[in-house]
Amino acid sequence: MTAPDLSMAQISRCMLSAKAEQFTESVIREMTRLALKHKAVNLSQGFPDFAAPEEIKEAARQAISDDINQYAITWGAKPLRDAIVEKFERTQGVKYDPEREITICCGSTEAMMSAMMAIINPGDEVVVFEPFYENYGPDAILSGATPRFVKLRTPDWSFDEKELAAAFGPHTKAIILNCLLHYRRNLRTHSVRRRGTHFHGAN
Repeated sequence: MTAPDLSMAQISRCMLSAKAEQFTESVIREMTRLALKHKAVNLSQGFPDFAAPEEIKEAARQAISDDINQYAITWGAKPLRDAIVEKFERTQGVKYDPEREITICCGSTEAMMSAMMAIINPGDEVVVFEPFYENYGPDAILSGATPRFVKLRTPDWSFDEKELAAAFGPHTKAIILNCLLHYRRNLRTHSVRRRGTHFHGAN
């Protein structure tokens, strides 16, 4: 890197906010660049290798023809909220109020950020299991919280209960659980939700 380039990089860095300065390059973005450079299989990013269902395409075409072009109300289109409530009641056995308990977001990243901004105050702390999806740390920081990390250990993705307990303190406001597949069994085994209520009453 030449001296002028270095100077510009330093200037650019100085322009960042204190919050943004803590962030690193996106793992997904970096792995995508490397995969393209080396003609490798990109496991960091999902690429559908199948066509969208015809009924979805037809619904989109019909919506355009019917001039359904007004953006939805801020908590989401009512037919979509109603459909989500119906599915949850049918598949999970729980019933929600579509007017007060369902909000539609543009993906899980926005949903997580919205939830964090709704409950976090500056000085709060958030417990995050690692490895974690790359947005969880920045979400906590942008919300004004300090993330407290607890390591999951291979090969069974278990965690040390003492390490988890130590991560909780008087400023703990939330714990982020991403229990879709990889460590759901261990979270159930250790009863994190029950223990979390014991660790200083975290949400």
